[in-house]
Amino acid sequence: MNKAGDGNPALDEAVGLSQVKVWQRMALESAKEDWLADEVPVALVYNGISHVVMMATPKDLEAFALGFSLSEGIIDSPADIYGMDIQPSCGGIEVQIELSSRRFMGLKAQRRAMAGRTGCGVCGVEQLAEIGKPLQPLPFSQTFDLNQLDKALDQLKRFQPVGQLTGCTHAAAWIRPDGELSGGCEDVGRHVALDKLLGLRSQRPDWQQGAVLVSSRASYEMVQKSAMCGVEILFAVSAATKLAVEVAERSNLTLVGFSKPGRATVYTHPRRLRG
Repeated sequence: MNKAGDGNPALDEAVGLSQVKVWQRMALESAKEDWLADEVPVALVYNGISHVVMMATPKDLEAFALGFSLSEGIIDSPADIYGMDIQPSCGGIEVQIELSSRRFMGLKAQRRAMAGRTGCGVCGVEQLAEIGKPLQPLPFSQTFDLNQLDKALDQLKRFQPVGQLTGCTHAAAWIRPDGELSGGCEDVGRHVALDKLLGLRSQRPDWQQGAVLVSSRASYEMVQKSAMCGVEILFAVSAATKLAVEVAERSNLTLVGFSKPGRATVYTHPRRLRG
């Protein structure tokens, strides 16, 4: 894993880049240097027990671990995590997370329940019911003027320094009601980028009013993660899946796809939107 530099502002901000030789069509006789996004296994280890390994860009890993813990219901708040340590391990990275005793007991009980079930074979999920786990219905406390959406879309690349050099990352950002982006995260995985953002948001009281914007399609997992963290409005640059719409409908989340300049397709709960 390399950290880029060389005086280029985009390079200076980009962590998780490696330089390689490439050959281009019509110029196969000479190689040139190009940048690739790093993708490494990241293990989340709770109180000494490895829970999950995700392929991720090696940046903002504390935010990722915090956001994943919240969006998967492992913790209720950042206060449930007493400490965190990031260590290189076995060709990847381990994030050692110290949970409160209460939350760790809950995680162990969840793991025992999952181990006792028969696999259904759907994307590694042990039981179909896990896909549609119950979510607390969201309140209707947020509103957003769609006339501010184009302003937010124009800013999204600011939070993709690795993506600007490689074309290889997704982004997730927090939009304020005035259309300005408060912050954002990128990753080779769209779910990881979202978890990173949700982790950052959990530590920023001023990021409560607004919405999430993701540079990808909206899967049911992204809707579920957002709802678990109290996000009421989710904008996706691409389409939503049918299951994503179903989860958004029952959790009271406003889901918007095809969020592009001058365009937006609202799938659920339009009452939060104006314009």
